[in-house]
Amino acid sequence: MLKHAVLLAALVLGGMVILAQAKTSESNLSDATVQAILQKRIDQEKQSLGIVVGWIDPQGRKIISYGRMAQSDLRTPDGDTIFEIGSISKVFTALLLADGVKQGEVKLNDPISKFLPKSVKVPHRNGKEITLIDLATHTSGLPRLPDNLNSKDIENPYANYTIEQLYEFLSSYQLTREISTKYEYSNLGFGLLGHILNLKSGMDYETLVTTRITQPLQMRSTKIQLSSEMRSRLATGHNEIGKPVKNWDIPTLSGAGALRSTTHDLLNFLAANLGLTQSTLFPAMQRTQNIQRQTGASDLGIGLGWHLYQKYGTEIVWHSGQTGGYHSFIGFDRKKQWGVVVLSNSSNSIDDIGLHLLKKQFPLEKHEPPKERKVIALNPKFYEAYVGRYELSPSFTLTITKAGDRLFAQATGQRIVELFPELETNFFIKEVDAQITFVKDQQGQVNQLILHQSGQNIPAKRIR
Repeated sequence: MLKHAVLLAALVLGGMVILAQAKTSESNLSDATVQAILQKRIDQEKQSLGIVVGWIDPQGRKIISYGRMAQSDLRTPDGDTIFEIGSISKVFTALLLADGVKQGEVKLNDPISKFLPKSVKVPHRNGKEITLIDLATHTSGLPRLPDNLNSKDIENPYANYTIEQLYEFLSSYQLTREISTKYEYSNLGFGLLGHILNLKSGMDYETLVTTRITQPLQMRSTKIQLSSEMRSRLATGHNEIGKPVKNWDIPTLSGAGALRSTTHDLLNFLAANLGLTQSTLFPAMQRTQNIQRQTGASDLGIGLGWHLYQKYGTEIVWHSGQTGGYHSFIGFDRKKQWGVVVLSNSSNSIDDIGLHLLKKQFPLEKHEPPKERKVIALNPKFYEAYVGRYELSPSFTLTITKAGDRLFAQATGQRIVELFPELETNFFIKEVDAQITFVKDQQGQVNQLILHQSGQNIPAKRIR
């Protein structure tokens, strides 16, 4: 997923819309079941304000949607509603690469240094260079994000990151592991891949995607820059606790997650990937769908951009996306020739819905509505014990600082946010549904913290 800001639920009155264009589907789930899933996720669990589901198979397509466009917009989203699709953009970037290979413009094993300015010192390790396929399979050795992504606005974290900063990072970064040997999801890597394809083609990312993919597939609402008419169809994005947030702008790392699209457009994309409609892109699409590298998980491989689940006796080709106010899912079963799109105007995950619709053995997750949290009065003297740096991953830390009687947290490359106490060792962030628990060792010293967000409890060891 694109979203990187780990420190980054109003009553739904909208109705349900079903636009059926297909005969009785072979899916294991009826329309009524899908309706019930969406209604529960929105009305009871308060995980989104509006969700659109699109289904396609050899009999046709259908759209099922529920909820509202925004807290103050009672319109129910539909197949023409525009959402940020985040990291699903990576699938488009990978298809541009595969099509470029088919056209003889590039090779998968081309080193990336071949395309970048000579002034850029590209990272290498033990005599091996990063190649295009390494970027397309998250095995380049590059981190998830560059450490010089110093966001001026936590609600729009990529907006001010420049090409010059990208080149500066590449020229100074030292790889910490061997190239091509280990999967580590990298927004930086795919953003760099998109940038390289831009340089090769002489077009910006949006123009390249439009020319090579969306125009041939009649995906007229898949854009980065939106017209005034398209903005009238854009659902408002909301964070984990249902507050409206800004849209994201991703000028330099566009290939990682800048696209916006609709359910109808993405069903067109699925139809071409499944061979349900004819397209000259089909051979390149097939190439992206084949496993190229392993992820380290026994049931999950990586193609070019696409992830492939081999589980429950089937293979699901899929990708999801997340920005500050949206979550998206696209996936399909090549053997059964059916696919699904799920788009939500909240950053809370809906991946489980997409997988469950494709194969009912994938379970639906259970969610509790966001908890109303209250700030307690706490003596600021306790804060001194929490000040320090905590490592969530080798390239991602949380820095806890104290100023006067207030406590703050800052994640790598992100704006500082205030922590509010609800217990002596438990703090929460008001902007998002995220909490931090400080943990003490047997001697009573704070040696780690636990970040609670999106159903995960992520430990971070104190390193200073």
